Amino acid sequence: MTMLDDRTTAETTWPAAYPQGYAVVDVETTGLARDDRIVSAAVYRLDAQGNVEDHWYTLVNPQRDPGPVWIHGLTTEVLSGAPLFADIAGEFADRLADRVLVAHNAMFDWQMIAREYARAEGAAPVRQRLCTIALSKELNLPLPNHKLESLAAHFGVVQQRAHHALDDARVLAEAFRPSLHAAARDGVRLPLLECRPLTEWSDTPAAPRLGHQRAYGSANSWRPSRRRPPCPYPNPGRYTDGSPLKQGMRVAFSGDTSVDRELLEDRAVEAGLHVASSVSRLTSLLVTNDPDSATSKTVKAKAYGTPVVDEAAFTQLLRDVAPADG
Repeated sequence: MTMLDDRTTAETTWPAAYPQGYAVVDVETTGLARDDRIVSAAVYRLDAQGNVEDHWYTLVNPQRDPGPVWIHGLTTEVLSGAPLFADIAGEFADRLADRVLVAHNAMFDWQMIAREYARAEGAAPVRQRLCTIALSKELNLPLPNHKLESLAAHFGVVQQRAHHALDDARVLAEAFRPSLHAAARDGVRLPLLECRPLTEWSDTPAAPRLGHQRAYGSANSWRPSRRRPPCPYPNPGRYTDGSPLKQGMRVAFSGDTSVDRELLEDRAVEAGLHVASSVSRLTSLLVTNDPDSATSKTVKAKAYGTPVVDEAAFTQLLRDVAPADG
């Protein structure tokens, strides 16, 4: 421990509300879509103050093309003898149990993990997650961007093998500890979000990859855009608090969600809503768990006076969507 770490620990009154343990996770995958698979996973278990207890790493046979080998370096030959996810699900669960899952862009890692457990007809024992991108924003760290390498450089952590799950998890664990101590010292609320196990799953492949769309957190990442059929109902206007949603309403989503985002969008479409990729004057409702964030959608929603609800409220509203005007 450095002199700085000694001083930080000595001067910090640890918040009682902070979690009692963390599982810092990184997964490498065949891609970023709903039907992509995990090819390797690593977990660093940390105690309540961010000290490393142990670490674990495994390859995973995705039973399909390994995807961007030029990124993760894992070929079909390397992965052919690796265990299936179902074979390592129990050990993985033991590493996650009773801990907050910590990841860099945690929504992505959590969704990939939740999907794998759903395929294996199980559920990950995770109730909360913490995104280190969100934490760096809460701490107002002077980072040039939200890449892991920038966070690591800020805390003097040396990365040895980028996009290797074990080294990425190590780097994040070493950067998370001083972040956690800074948050405790300054009384910063940890940006914890609920993790709901994925209970809906279909082996039907996702829609074809029709284009590339930038993903949150990395200038070099992308996720496939999804072409949906046009909404058959006219837009009835904005949502009014206390009233039901109505078929044809234009709904946009912003930020992290507990339920897999694509499943949430699918439910909205099935209910007869129009899922919009941006916010405009025609948007009926914005769904976000962080209305105070400065994303383009939340900023536009405030400017246009677009109604905003959180994910839990939206999920309730989806249960009783009013039919379109005849």
